[in-house]
Amino acid sequence: MNFTNVRFLTSVHALRQLPEADFPEVAFAGRSNVGKSSLINTIIGRKGMVKTSGRPGKTQGLNYFVVNEAMYFVDLPGYGFARVAKQVQAGWQQLITEYLLQRKTLQLVVVIVDLRHPLKKMDRELMDWLRYQEISYLPVYTKADKLSKNNQLRNATALDSALGIVSDERLIFSAKTGQGCSELQHRLALNADSC
Repeated sequence: MNFTNVRFLTSVHALRQLPEADFPEVAFAGRSNVGKSSLINTIIGRKGMVKTSGRPGKTQGLNYFVVNEAMYFVDLPGYGFARVAKQVQAGWQQLITEYLLQRKTLQLVVVIVDLRHPLKKMDRELMDWLRYQEISYLPVYTKADKLSKNNQLRNATALDSALGIVSDERLIFSAKTGQGCSELQHRLALNADSC
């Protein structure tokens, strides 16, 4: 699949605004400022397609991108410490939950976790909920370039243990070096082909 053939489609703030379910979808979820936008930009080989920001809460809707006229990438609002009103956060949460539960063409949720830190409560809760709802997900441990290889493996093993998964069920990734990018592209392409 040609991941560089990509275009922004729309930003969705209510389920009625969702585009036609023409393609399989991969959603990207993670805490605010975990590197979600950088990860997507690395996958598609475009530096500024998905806007990055040092300000938590930059993404405020479900941002849809069409990849190779064959798949949707959906950039979800970050969760966690975004400096926005609680009412706004609650609105995002309801929109995301309804989207994840109702969108029939959703194939996979890529859950981005910072490799440098122990598993956060909200990351665990999201993945437990996805598992309970039988929604396929793939943990991706990012910011790997900030750690030595030994520390990458040590921290990844600790995260695996906390999540109750094995190493084949996740990826280690760096937007800066491209580590894990081709493997992630391969896994995403499999989801496009499975529809």
